[in-house]
Amino acid sequence: MLDDFMMRATLAGLAVALATGPLGCFVVWRRMAYFGDATAHAAILGVALALGFQISIFVGTMVVALVMAMMVSVLAGRGWAMDTTLGVLAHSALAFGLVAVSFLPAVRVDLTAYLFGDILAVSRLDLAIIAAGSALVLGLILWRWSALLTATLSEDLAHAAGIHPGRERMVLTVALAVVVAVALKIVGALLIAALLIIPAAAARNFARGPEAMAFSAVVIGGIAVWGGLQLSLAQDTPSGPSIVVVAALIFLLSTLAGSLFQNRLGR
Repeated sequence: MLDDFMMRATLAGLAVALATGPLGCFVVWRRMAYFGDATAHAAILGVALALGFQISIFVGTMVVALVMAMMVSVLAGRGWAMDTTLGVLAHSALAFGLVAVSFLPAVRVDLTAYLFGDILAVSRLDLAIIAAGSALVLGLILWRWSALLTATLSEDLAHAAGIHPGRERMVLTVALAVVVAVALKIVGALLIAALLIIPAAAARNFARGPEAMAFSAVVIGGIAVWGGLQLSLAQDTPSGPSIVVVAALIFLLSTLAGSLFQNRLGR
């Protein structure tokens, strides 16, 4: 079964969707969209460092993404203007990564695959790493679900319940770094934030309750992966962007359906 490249691609995409669904909900609830984008952009610098030091791409991207996420988290805690800080860090990390790769003449690398993903080239080893990373993220979120929800709802309420909001923010930081590392192969650095945000945003249009929204985001992400791969196979379109296109169409349909439903209730 795993000899079929489409089967490996589908399983890898579904594994990532399983992790990005609930994590993306927290990104949406906490308005961390640009935070995720900055972490994803830093992945390219991680690729360059991994190639330069001849270590695993997964390890390099996860370490750099984790450093970036922690840096942003610390700056947020000190009251920095996050929109400006994230803009500077995100684009600087991407530019440094692209320039760093140019200093590796002995390494021939197609950056397009890292920018936009190459899910059809997922190997058995890649699939194992993606599945393990996604399982880690999902387990981390399930373990801290109640505390994360409380800290997201109100930091004062979290303190009253004996929950440290900074610790829960760090849990999300680690989870986000792992997702960036495993999703880089699927949709690429420029589209990772889209896979995090769009399914969760689509689920918010009709889901009732946080658990239902997280589950719906996983389902929507899975449908986007399957639909995007079918579109890519049928029309010879790039696989990563095709997945995001399908997710965007689902978001559009869910938004329209939600608006119609609210209008009927208003009558």
